[in-house]
Amino acid sequence: MQQSKTVAMQRVVIDIPDNKFKFFMELVNNLGFKKVRKLTSQQQEFIDDTKKSLEQVEQHLKGEITLKSAEQLLNEL
Repeated sequence: MQQSKTVAMQRVVIDIPDNKFKFFMELVNNLGFKKVRKLTSQQQEFIDDTKKSLEQVEQHLKGEITLKSAEQLLNEL
């Protein structure tokens, strides 16, 4: 019985300027990677919103801004 080998994989997300995207995709595809795909606009929006939220948390921890409490957020609903 032949055992299959497990290959460790990593995921990389990078921002590519529009004018370099075609070249970059051609380069990556020629390197033989198994999966290369562009993020959907919803996925990109989620990533951007998450980054913004994490930046706000960092600013809050540094005392630069004050965030709303969970109670304040619930009262807004």
